[in-house]
Amino acid sequence: MVRYRYAVAALLVAACAPIGCGPSGRVQEQTIEVKENSALEQAKQYLNNYSKGQALGSEVTSFTYIVEEVRKTDPARAKILEQGFAELQKPKAKTAAKAKEMLKQLEPKQTAG
Repeated sequence: MVRYRYAVAALLVAACAPIGCGPSGRVQEQTIEVKENSALEQAKQYLNNYSKGQALGSEVTSFTYIVEEVRKTDPARAKILEQGFAELQKPKAKTAAKAKEMLKQLEPKQTAG
């Protein structure tokens, strides 16, 4: 009787062993490209959040870096950001209104053609 139980237990273990194994074959590899936001895009994201009522947070420590990166490609917009970020950090600043104003100033200028 004891041998019978061991034989049944061994058969059950052998039958259940393949269940835990995943599908056979190779795993398909994929390359996913992650696009890095430019400094200007990052600034616009922050301003968009502020315009919706989000309070300033630890990201204020990156304002100087953002301004310097934007200055490399667009000095005019860097100046807007530098002045605007300074105003946003003042006590009792109307963050949402100032952020909306800055977003309008950062929009590309339309030229008549």
